[in-house]
Amino acid sequence: MEIIHVSAECYPMAKVGGLGDVVGALPKYQKKLGHTTKVVMPMHHTQYLETHHWEVVCKSSFPFGDTYLDYTIIKEINPSQTFDLYCIDIFNLLDRPNVYGYKDDTERFLAFQLAFVHWIRQIDMLPDIVHVHDHHAGLIPFFMQHFLEYKRLQSIQTVLTIHNAEYQGCMNVNMVKYFFSWDTWKMGLLEWDFQINSLACAIKCVNKVTTVSNSYLQELFYNANGLEKLFQQEKNKCSGIINGIDYDTWNPQTDRFIKQFYHSRNFKKGKAINKDSICKQFSLDSTLPLFIFIGRLVKEKAADLLHILIPLAFETYGYCLNFLVLGNGDIEIENNLKNILPNHFGYYHSSIEYNEALSHQLYAGADFLFMPSRVEPCGLNQMYALRYGTIPIVRSIGGLKDTVIDFVEPNGFGICFNDANLKDMIDSIGRSLELYKNINTVNQIRKNMMTINYSWQKSAKEYIDLYDSIL
Repeated sequence: MEIIHVSAECYPMAKVGGLGDVVGALPKYQKKLGHTTKVVMPMHHTQYLETHHWEVVCKSSFPFGDTYLDYTIIKEINPSQTFDLYCIDIFNLLDRPNVYGYKDDTERFLAFQLAFVHWIRQIDMLPDIVHVHDHHAGLIPFFMQHFLEYKRLQSIQTVLTIHNAEYQGCMNVNMVKYFFSWDTWKMGLLEWDFQINSLACAIKCVNKVTTVSNSYLQELFYNANGLEKLFQQEKNKCSGIINGIDYDTWNPQTDRFIKQFYHSRNFKKGKAINKDSICKQFSLDSTLPLFIFIGRLVKEKAADLLHILIPLAFETYGYCLNFLVLGNGDIEIENNLKNILPNHFGYYHSSIEYNEALSHQLYAGADFLFMPSRVEPCGLNQMYALRYGTIPIVRSIGGLKDTVIDFVEPNGFGICFNDANLKDMIDSIGRSLELYKNINTVNQIRKNMMTINYSWQKSAKEYIDLYDSIL
């Protein structure tokens, strides 16, 4: 079958978080199963765009309110991934360096979606599946079904994957002024709580809805940022499929970013060399256990508590550990993390940035990965940590609950806690320090967890089975 994935992000073209990793890997593994896969995304003006070769496959225009917008579809020549990558360029809307964060993001992603459906209606051979990811592509199934000029698209089956239901793509109902030739009797499909809600619209219109873990799906029935009733109404079309990780990209035996290659049989030497390298870079003591936090510095990741937690950990347990933070996001959180550095230099450091290479180096060198998330639909970081022999410390929520078992349980390998509060976090660090004293147990845990398989092979097959069920 032919599958088109539509997303705001796709690694390595443009990535902000887990969405980019998923869309950069799932199509590759679906292609390995014998299917034709394509990804369509906005043409973000990134370094990847500049350093790779592209060809123009379409130039056209579509109505956008009382004007027309010109768009260009480009396709990567000899793509670095195994699937075909297409980008949609709309001058002065989509050709920007950042994926998100502009005041006109609503108009940008609306135009992206309208350009997509305008383009695929011209394709001779239609795909079997259009798979949209999050709200940035959430209106596409509605456009395909209820724009009067796009009737030939109604035969295409559609799937929505929700990576984070906190973000829903809400906009004022007057944004329908940008629509053209559509069935206005279907306005109810667009609306939720007196506004256009892109995510809600997608849930109503697609054939199937997936979330990125089963536990997250269960949570959405009672905590979905206002969409709880909708999830309950549509529960028969919903299922949870846990994300995988790309074992080609995240592989300590071949990772070009790390100092020393290693595997589950020689990880002691490999991790020691990588840890020593990281500690030298950030003026830390490599003889102490190294805790890391990697991710967006936002409240849903509980990053707003880190500047309190880290000094509290030193106050509670003494200077017997190192803590290193990598990420960017909320300016206040960033500044708070910078401000605590002078008082704890030599034991704490932060790198306030998005840095793909450094993240690989941290997974390879760290002893513990700290994930205290308030919301975590799936989480990929804990899977990366397992792959590199770094013990995850996680709050038992969403996908973290589905993928990490506390080390005191049978076949356990991580450290789990219940609530995103300082008490539970400090206690989890204390448990980690006690565990670290027994290096033989730590090494056995590392060896075991490095053999756990969270690759995309199983999950990609589950998506194919889902597509088969609606074709």
